[in-house]
Amino acid sequence: MDFEVLENKIVYKENNEILAEITFFEKENGVFDINHTFVDERLRGKGIGKKLVEKALKEIEKKNGKVTASCSFANKIINGGK
Repeated sequence: MDFEVLENKIVYKENNEILAEITFFEKENGVFDINHTFVDERLRGKGIGKKLVEKALKEIEKKNGKVTASCSFANKIINGGK
């Protein structure tokens, strides 16, 4: 599964249709907020949301940033949930 990393989001597409995405932005100097995660119902239950969160964390780490998550799903993953 190939994810496309853009400036403030990571997406998964099939036939140019976005089926999964995560968005994040720099809300303060060096502090990034993961504010939205979406996985199309056809792909749910396959761990794609968790992979998106992990990829976002890596991208934020590359920017030497700290993470907050206003997205409840991302917050759950970051804090050790399923």
